[in-house]
Amino acid sequence: MEHAELAFAGLTRHVELIAAGEVSSRELTELFLSRIARLDPVLNAYRVVLAEQALAEADAADARRGPDAPPLNGVVLAIKDDMHVAGQVTAYGCDGDPQPELEDSEVVARLRAAGAVIIGKTHVPELMATPFTESPTFGVTRNPWDPHRTSGGSSGGSATAVAAGLASAALGSDGAGSIRIPAACTGLFGLKPQRGRVPSAPDVDAHQGMAVFGPLTRTVADAARLMDVIADGGPSFADAASADPGRLRIAISTGLPPIGVKPDAEQLGAVEATAVALRELGHEVSVRELDWGMTMGNRILARFVRGIGDMATEIGHRDRLSPRARGLARIGTAIPVAVARSAAGQAAADAEQLNRVFEHADVVLTPMFTRRPPRVREYDRRGGLRTLIGMTRLAPYNAAFNHTGQPAVSVPAGLTPDGFPLAAQLVGPPDAEALLLSLAAQLEGVRDWAANRPEVAA
Repeated sequence: MEHAELAFAGLTRHVELIAAGEVSSRELTELFLSRIARLDPVLNAYRVVLAEQALAEADAADARRGPDAPPLNGVVLAIKDDMHVAGQVTAYGCDGDPQPELEDSEVVARLRAAGAVIIGKTHVPELMATPFTESPTFGVTRNPWDPHRTSGGSSGGSATAVAAGLASAALGSDGAGSIRIPAACTGLFGLKPQRGRVPSAPDVDAHQGMAVFGPLTRTVADAARLMDVIADGGPSFADAASADPGRLRIAISTGLPPIGVKPDAEQLGAVEATAVALRELGHEVSVRELDWGMTMGNRILARFVRGIGDMATEIGHRDRLSPRARGLARIGTAIPVAVARSAAGQAAADAEQLNRVFEHADVVLTPMFTRRPPRVREYDRRGGLRTLIGMTRLAPYNAAFNHTGQPAVSVPAGLTPDGFPLAAQLVGPPDAEALLLSLAAQLEGVRDWAANRPEVAA
């Protein structure tokens, strides 16, 4: 297999090749390290690359190869820099004074136990606050499909690493779209699991209880394999990704509450292309709008922005933040804790309201964005409030499902005429990860989105 083919083969294929002895974990790790050395000075996916440690882990994986090898033996993973890797600092995109962590986060420990090689930690925006990954401390993370545009946020570094062939797969976190947004920006599959499905330890109620950990991958099968390792119990997600979903009722919902913006023709085209593919697969597809209500958005914002304030307080050194991040933190800490807790207490009622759509549908299809993702540094001259308004108008379809806690995915929806990725969101009722994986895998089967590769990373 040629080096480029191997770099973009994805986690599932890497597992198979290593198990068969056709590729060693050391060879795979060395390939990714060489690509990182060549491409990351431009793309800036990684905050730290653990080269020596990764090679040692790869050698250990090669020594374990055989019928009793663990399920991710030898594959090479990138970890978002809001999860702990023992011996490394967790910077959260900020110029703080963190100490090296003594232990892995639970999800990282589970990946290691499954035989994975941890190659490095990926960039996030300051405080994980924005849908673009930029900070005065760590610079700009760029999209391999268009280096003048963002890879999204806050898991932008993880998305760039996978999309550019710099890791087999990556972990991200999602507090208001932060897995789905970067996946959509870079032509990947991104899964936000059900709240409580994946442990956040040592964090408790991360980002006011809205944040969850999950995979960014080239294929649905890759995400399912990762979920089988990091999730707490439940059915086999790998089996779900290979199962026929049956004939489903799909509701298209593109409407929004009155926030002064609507999706443009490019984003509506991504939804329509996905709807066409679903109809051709035999599903019943019709328009049925979600009931957003008039006040739900206020509760979602209260929780999310208070979470930014909490993070700023935890990290300290606000004087080292950008004016934009300081402004967001100031807004967040101005929201009383009691207000954020009250908003969280309303989540069950808001979920009941939103989920009435599932009386008539099995899955809901929405846009991911209202417009193409921003150019890098587009928000440089905006303060906290203007940034918050812009964020809300760019990606208004995501955060509600962090508030309600139910699963949602971003699926690729082809490329624009000038070659930029498009995407759509699929939302399921509570505990519907298996259904979403099955449906997304069926879509992937007719679209073969993993075959698309950015020219800059060839």
